[in-house]
Amino acid sequence: DILPGPTRPRPTRPFGFAASTAWRRSRENMIWPQMELAQMAAMLDKDYNVAIIDANAERMSWHDFEEKLKEMRPRFYLTQVTAPTLTNDMYGCFLARSMGAITMAFGTHVTPMPRETLENFPALDFVLRGEPELTLRELMDMIMVANGDWSVSFPSEEEAGRGLIHKKDGKLADETGHFYHMIADADTMWQPWWKLESLEKPINDERMKVTYDQLAMIRGLAWRRNSEVMVNWDRPFIKNLDDLPVPRHDMLPYDKYRIPMINGPYTFIVTSRGCTAGCKYCIKHVSYQYSIRLRTPENIMEELRELKRLGVAHVHMYADLFTVNREQVIGICEAMLKENLGLTWTCNSRVDYVDEELLDLMGKSGCTLISWGIESANEQVLKKAAKGYRLEQAPRALRWAHKAGIKNWGYFIIGLPGETVESIKQTMAFSKELPLDVALFHVAAPYPGTPFFFEVLENNWFRKGTEWEQVDMDKGTVLDYTELKAEELEYWQKRAFKEWAFRPGPIWTFIKSINGPRVIKSAVEIALGTLGWVK
Repeated sequence: DILPGPTRPRPTRPFGFAASTAWRRSRENMIWPQMELAQMAAMLDKDYNVAIIDANAERMSWHDFEEKLKEMRPRFYLTQVTAPTLTNDMYGCFLARSMGAITMAFGTHVTPMPRETLENFPALDFVLRGEPELTLRELMDMIMVANGDWSVSFPSEEEAGRGLIHKKDGKLADETGHFYHMIADADTMWQPWWKLESLEKPINDERMKVTYDQLAMIRGLAWRRNSEVMVNWDRPFIKNLDDLPVPRHDMLPYDKYRIPMINGPYTFIVTSRGCTAGCKYCIKHVSYQYSIRLRTPENIMEELRELKRLGVAHVHMYADLFTVNREQVIGICEAMLKENLGLTWTCNSRVDYVDEELLDLMGKSGCTLISWGIESANEQVLKKAAKGYRLEQAPRALRWAHKAGIKNWGYFIIGLPGETVESIKQTMAFSKELPLDVALFHVAAPYPGTPFFFEVLENNWFRKGTEWEQVDMDKGTVLDYTELKAEELEYWQKRAFKEWAFRPGPIWTFIKSINGPRVIKSAVEIALGTLGWVK
């Protein structure tokens, strides 16, 4: 059934509403910026009215969120979906759909699970699989033209593909044809949907008058044809990430994002997409796979200047693997040193993707902390997980980082295939030998779309009664091995953390990190939450 639309008039420009409805905090009390939504907003803001609401950072109740929707009455509603936040994200779609919005979702859960998601959540209209930006733009423009809000002109052959779509005010949407050139550059088989001479009637939906054969043309889209879920061909990746507009950081409540040991407003900046490593458990490969696409240092500096103008003091270089390309990292560091923006920054890395010279340069350019995926101290566990580094590389890389003045944050995973009590004890001992300032221990989570997920499925390792929201490495485990039951994995996770954290060195490091009112408040919440978790 089609739910009734809003009774009051729409804004003169179509309103897009991007939302994060993930009421969730990690054990370490981190609140991460919704960078993907800021990037999507930048894809639309010249032709659409766009707003972002980060309900998690704003600590909004469902009542407040619903009132915000009633106030704005969006024509389009977009949300990012992960397994742990699935129910919340879909309830947000339900609220928006009940007010007449066209609902869309993207992210690491719906990309590998489009059929199941659309079948189970009728309030969701579309799934944007994989890299979502161009799919979003193409879909929304198509609906605007189909509904008669915009129109298409057919210029000469020389002008084809540039400035074809006219808005009601007479101005051109995507005036230079930039986004459609991005689509054509990535997909040599792409055909403009506006050239399709459809013989079909529009779908039976008062919110949009598109035809099924039009929807079938959009790469990366999943949708319904009556009761059947249709999954279109994959969308090829954007060739040049520099072609993406600078994300709308100003739409995010960046003063409310926080991470341990960081004082002052901070946000993320995406430096690359994709990772060459083959870790079987990693969710990063679900959307961007194994190919590497880099932004140029010049393009990254443009965004850093904007963040400095906005008053951001600290930036996390957000990438599937920040140090995947040594030359790019050197270029970024040298540019930051040259301009002296005064920003501090953090990043992630692998111990086999750095060297002493690179880390020294990173430290000089403002890097204060690196998060390392160490995972395990057992060679067989690492091999089965396709982690791909040698144990002796870890202490060496971490010593280099400390020498460069960079703090070390180590991530460990309990419960990867092949894990035993003895291998867990190996990892616990190893963690205490490493020069770490922070260490976190998670239980392995089989996120959908990863090789680990299919391995767990095939071997019947899922805990009985598992729901998607429980597939969350921060909140417990859904694994039930023959040798190690779920309760045992959770016991060893907590014990590993207690044995690492409740020592004089880590306690003193934690105390020294409390260097401002924001950090004090966060530190108290972290301490109370951690004590409640490990008791």
